[in-house]
Amino acid sequence: MPSPTPQPAFVLVRPQMGENIGAAARAMWNFGLDRMHVVGPRDGWPNGRAVAMASGAGRLLDEAQLHADLPGALADTTFTFATTARGRGLTKPVYSPERAMQMAAEMIARGEKVAVLFGPERAGLENEDVAQANAIISVPVNPEFPSLNLAQCVLLTAYEWRRQTEQVQHETVEMGRTDWANGTEVEALARHYEDTLDQAGFFFPDSKADSMKLNLRNLWSRMRLTRADVQTLHGILRQMVRWKDRG
Repeated sequence: MPSPTPQPAFVLVRPQMGENIGAAARAMWNFGLDRMHVVGPRDGWPNGRAVAMASGAGRLLDEAQLHADLPGALADTTFTFATTARGRGLTKPVYSPERAMQMAAEMIARGEKVAVLFGPERAGLENEDVAQANAIISVPVNPEFPSLNLAQCVLLTAYEWRRQTEQVQHETVEMGRTDWANGTEVEALARHYEDTLDQAGFFFPDSKADSMKLNLRNLWSRMRLTRADVQTLHGILRQMVRWKDRG
């Protein structure tokens, strides 16, 4: 059974290659979508090549709804987006994938049923298909090469859906069994280096000593050290001193 998570239906209109249907299923499942509708597939249904390409997303193909025509696929839909890169001469609002999926999330939260149409690989949706949609999704691609593979377009749209409906962590750092060094630890490291370098005659001439120490302090703060980093840097300096004393 499809997951109970509210989501748009992705409608593949007259897809031509089973491999692309399978790749589209994988792209959908990558981002938690599992409502696939297939309209008039060229090579019939079910399709063994689609199953092979879907890999771990084969469940989507098992549960996909097959339709003879587009009106049947949109029978219970309240708002439909059509993905296309070409001008159609039709008066319709055109949205980026990001804005379209933001709108979809808002409409679905109100209980509406949203569908997104994806056209066949050869030339995309026909004007007759687009005419049945409420709005267009246009991906900002290179105008000299605007054609997207079916699965690529599905993946882009599914990714934007995920961004609008899940908390996205835009940046993270894997700490590797350590924590960030605190101010006391960094201060101790700075003093260790300053004292040792001072004994070694590094801060020369005296007129430049203060600015050299300031630059060194700025170096430590700019690096954002972990506790493991601090311990390593202490150890390096201690070993260098021991090596000098042995000489």
